[in-house]
Amino acid sequence: MPSFLKDFRRRSVRSFRSSDRSSHDHNGSGTSIPTSKSSSTLSSVYQQQSTPPPSLPSENSFTSSKLVNGGPTPVPPLPVRPITTNGHRNSSYVSTRCATNQLLQLKTFIQGGNGMTSPPPLPPRYQPTSPFAPRITSIENRAKVHQKIVLISGFIGDQDSKALDGHVTLHCEKESFPPTSWFVSDSHFKCLVVLEPGVNLLRLDFTSPKISGSSSSIPAHSSWIELFYLPLNSVPPLHLAIILGRDSPGTYDAVPERVEREGNGLDTAVRKFRMAAYLWQAFTAEQMHRNGFGRRCWRYDEEWSPSTLSYVETMAGQFRNEARIHIIRSEKTVAELRDLNIAQQHEPATDKGALFGIAMDAVKKHFKPTPAQKQYVSCMFLDTHWDPEQQVVRGHAALGGGDGEVSLAIFGSHALQNYPGSMEEVVPAFTDSTKTDTSLIANDCNQSGTTWEAANIGIGAHLHETGHLFGCPHQESGVMLRDYVTLNRTFTTREGFCTRTNSQGLRVCKKEDECGWHRLDCLRFRFHPCFRQPTDPGPAADESVQFWKAEHCNMITADSGVAWIELYPQGDDLCHTWIEYLDNRPRLVSVTEKELRSKLPADKRNKPLKVEIFSCGGGKHVVEDIGQLNSKQNRLKLPDGRKGWTGSKLGFSQMEGSEPQELILDSAWWEKSPDRKKVLMSIRVYHGFAVDGLEFVYNDDTTQLFGKRGGKPGGDEFKLDTVKGEILMGFYLRAGLWIDGIQILTNRNRKSEIYGNPAGGSGHTLIPPRGYEIAGISGSCGQWLDGFSLIITR
Repeated sequence: MPSFLKDFRRRSVRSFRSSDRSSHDHNGSGTSIPTSKSSSTLSSVYQQQSTPPPSLPSENSFTSSKLVNGGPTPVPPLPVRPITTNGHRNSSYVSTRCATNQLLQLKTFIQGGNGMTSPPPLPPRYQPTSPFAPRITSIENRAKVHQKIVLISGFIGDQDSKALDGHVTLHCEKESFPPTSWFVSDSHFKCLVVLEPGVNLLRLDFTSPKISGSSSSIPAHSSWIELFYLPLNSVPPLHLAIILGRDSPGTYDAVPERVEREGNGLDTAVRKFRMAAYLWQAFTAEQMHRNGFGRRCWRYDEEWSPSTLSYVETMAGQFRNEARIHIIRSEKTVAELRDLNIAQQHEPATDKGALFGIAMDAVKKHFKPTPAQKQYVSCMFLDTHWDPEQQVVRGHAALGGGDGEVSLAIFGSHALQNYPGSMEEVVPAFTDSTKTDTSLIANDCNQSGTTWEAANIGIGAHLHETGHLFGCPHQESGVMLRDYVTLNRTFTTREGFCTRTNSQGLRVCKKEDECGWHRLDCLRFRFHPCFRQPTDPGPAADESVQFWKAEHCNMITADSGVAWIELYPQGDDLCHTWIEYLDNRPRLVSVTEKELRSKLPADKRNKPLKVEIFSCGGGKHVVEDIGQLNSKQNRLKLPDGRKGWTGSKLGFSQMEGSEPQELILDSAWWEKSPDRKKVLMSIRVYHGFAVDGLEFVYNDDTTQLFGKRGGKPGGDEFKLDTVKGEILMGFYLRAGLWIDGIQILTNRNRKSEIYGNPAGGSGHTLIPPRGYEIAGISGSCGQWLDGFSLIITR
């Protein structure tokens, strides 16, 4: 028998556990159900009566009305028939087959399939060795993660026992990463661990001068945890880049002591930027987990290069797969970059967007992106320089945004000297209270008075701009406000003197003291392509959202499902009220204006209300004033007396000479009169690089034209099979500023080609909600169609 099967043949399939799909095999939230006292390495063998630390709610436990209530309902273990051998001569074969089956189940767990959510428990030798063994509360044993560096936190002993100080030393199995030591303050600890792809067995040893240690090689106070690291290679990466002037020497601002100790050249900049980026990733994954979305995060483009994550490995010249830092030379000189005098916090700034444009040009030249392969890039200008005479940071801008080819974030290097360059430097960087020498380096917005505060501002503000890169606006709290001034609390257990508040920092930095991503940021991340996980559905073919006004309510349709709605009463630039639909992700939501206004504070319910609607496919639709949609201008009366309503419009109707148009289809009302029935036989589409017009042809050879007859002479005709009852069901449009392309959809699941430009704009499906039909088309036309919406009726 192979040696790796020996441990498995001693256990039956009973040692496997199963739970619902909301546990960590589907979303990484780490929710699992212990089946025996030996199944968790997080509880002490000396405290078997104590309950394990509560787990956070899974993604499926969040609903629109219960965002933070309860986790998933426990699912009991599946009954498994015990295997018996009865001394049969084939018993060795049966045992081997059993062990093989267990290996297959373990493989299934790692791949996240067939409902297998937890492999066999760790052997007894991996149980905690004393009541003072570290107890991990932030992550479940055998959780799956998708990022290289994971944040782990917990406490020593029982939370009600006497507080202890000391150190936790983290060891990786087979010494895949050098041991690292982390402070314990009042029994609380936090540490970062670097994982290898696959299974990672970790040992945490606690030592303290207040308790006795071990006189042998066996650690006295140890616990173990096993984590599965599954790298993501099927989602677009976040690229990291350093931009230099074409004549740059490749150095950044640093005090002489720093330059002498660690240098300030390009190699050091790469180490520090890479470490900061991994801190972003660990921070974000932990925040997503706390919000019930599993430890999902973006991935980095990695390369095989000399390791910088550990000082020990750097000195030994060891190689690893680590985040690649692209080095990009700008066409501008250092003087040109600095003479732009970009400093968003100061009046002398002349063009706050100039550096963003320079960075965008340099990035596009380097990556050569296409609309079909969008790039996500977070950049740092290395030639940023503090001018103490004018009190201005030159060559720096903090901005994030992008276009259809590149999503970009930019930041300066004026705080780079304070960043950690390796795992061993993380805690020192976030606890160093050395005062900032403003004659040499910047005190950003007077919030970087010490080294650790400057590290917060630099790493946190760049993360803020990276949030903009992923589509996050400013929020009422969190990283997208300015809560990153307390970023240090995520990675340390104590806080030094704070010059920003002129007060002594926290004695113990607990979870409730940390900064975080706002819930709305996490919602955006949940459905962003860079955060997709293997168990998620594939990219939505249609991410659009449509808003329809009807007789007694408003209807929202989204082919990928409605995710959430944000409400903005007049005067609110930030969202304070939103509604989530993550529980069932409906494709149709009916809601009245009164219901939406009832969610707002009493003093804002009568103000004009803007509504932003988001789909599970990542689409967004904005209704600038929901009250206007309910006005008479969006209602009309059909010739047969029925009411009609105009849906949300595509296109901006801003072309030169653009004029509004409205067309009521004859077939929508003539067919109600049996003696004068009209049947729509075909639709002609006039198009070139955009859509010029639509002509509707009837059974009596009459036609109706919406738009104009331009583009291809005679257009293209799509005929309906009226003998089989085929009728017009809706349209699929490619639209942006105008209508780029259009596709005709019928009730028999037939569709035309996309006439016009099939790659222009973004995709939108216009099909009336259930119980309604197309009565006509409303919009506008200039040189071609630049506005399009459906008129619907019952």
